[in-house]
Amino acid sequence: MGMNWTFGQKLAAGHAVMVAFVVIVSVIAVFALRSVVQSKDLVIAVYGENLLDAERLQAAAARRVVGLRGFLLEKAETHLEDIRVQGDNVRTILSRLRGRAGDAAESDLLDKVERADADYSAGIERLVALRKADPPLAEIIRGFDEFGHPRFRALVQSLDPFVALEQRRRDDAKQNATNAASWNITLVVSMAVVAVLFAIGSALLLTRLLGQQIGSAVGHVQSSSAELQAAASQQATGAKEQATAMNEITTTISELVATSRQIAESAQRVAQIAGQTATAARNGEGKVDRGQESIAGIRRQMDLVVDHMLDLGRKSQEIGAVLDVVSELAEQTNILAINATIEATGAGDSGKRFAVVADEIRKLADRVANSTKGIRTQVEDVRAAVNTTVMATEGGAKAVDNGARQFGDVATAFKEIAGLVGTTTDAAREIELSTRQQATAAEQVRVAVNDVAQATQETETSSSQTLQTASQLAGLSLELRRLIQAQAA
Repeated sequence: MGMNWTFGQKLAAGHAVMVAFVVIVSVIAVFALRSVVQSKDLVIAVYGENLLDAERLQAAAARRVVGLRGFLLEKAETHLEDIRVQGDNVRTILSRLRGRAGDAAESDLLDKVERADADYSAGIERLVALRKADPPLAEIIRGFDEFGHPRFRALVQSLDPFVALEQRRRDDAKQNATNAASWNITLVVSMAVVAVLFAIGSALLLTRLLGQQIGSAVGHVQSSSAELQAAASQQATGAKEQATAMNEITTTISELVATSRQIAESAQRVAQIAGQTATAARNGEGKVDRGQESIAGIRRQMDLVVDHMLDLGRKSQEIGAVLDVVSELAEQTNILAINATIEATGAGDSGKRFAVVADEIRKLADRVANSTKGIRTQVEDVRAAVNTTVMATEGGAKAVDNGARQFGDVATAFKEIAGLVGTTTDAAREIELSTRQQATAAEQVRVAVNDVAQATQETETSSSQTLQTASQLAGLSLELRRLIQAQAA
């Protein structure tokens, strides 16, 4: 089945296998590198950090001893602060170590370190309390020898097994990482050698298979080139006859295009005249519509004037009612002023001032009554004028209605004329459009025929070229066959 593959399929298959080998080698290399990196990270991130923290813990414990000695000698509070800070550092470091503990052995060793640190802290507190009591120096030295230095040594010694365990595990991890790297390097090199050997075998196999396939194809090409020469000769003869016929068809189509263009120009002039007539009719219709709208506007204005006049009459009546009230108030004020004058006269000298005020009020009431009469007269005049205006406006409104009806009749007539002209215009445009389409179709046929004629000429030329190419192809196929057979030999 592999012999039926194409040249490209065989090359693609060979490259695909090579790519697969490259991918496999790359995956193995990545896996090996990741394994080595993980081993390195384990050595650095776990065991290395544990050893560094163990050294930090020893240093913190030693600084606590220094602070304790300083306090026992000087009794200064700064030494107590150093002791407290270093104690917090010790507990922090122990917490980190416990967080990285991976098994029971590390946990047990850290438990011993924590117990030793607790004993050491208790001894420090006891010595601090003893120093604050100001005992003799000999008692302080004895207490330090009993509770300070021995417990410090016990704390440091409790760290030694943990440090030894971490160093041993670090060394084992280093060795494992080295072994893994060596094994992975060997595997990657082996896969690379296999890939190279496969590439060489694939190249040799593809060369042999492709030589056989190309030799077979060259035989088919050689037999087909002879057939192509005969077909090219027949095609050249037919192309010449077809070119002569197409020239005659092109002349006939050109005459048809000229006739179609003349008909299209005449139809276009008719359509233009019909369009101008329709435009004039639409303009007349628009003017009639605008005149009708103007009359309607005048009618609306007349209605507004009538409404305003009627409103003015109602307001005049309201003013008259207000004037009646004002007149009645003036009469009552006058009566009250007269009564006040009488009462002031009866009161004697003490009522003279009140009498003067009452007299002024009475005079003011008289002026108000006179003004009210004048205003009522003017209001009556306004009311009469309003009635006259309303009657005149109604007459004008009737005249406007008559004019609007007449304009409506004219507008209806113009609309009928515009409709008839529009129908004529549409018909003229349809004639023009049909004629233009006919001219366009004739032009397209002429262009198509010219294209066919040109294609026929090109076919005739290409037939000659094909004949020459077929001869050259036959010669090349013979040379290629000799070359392939020589390589196979």
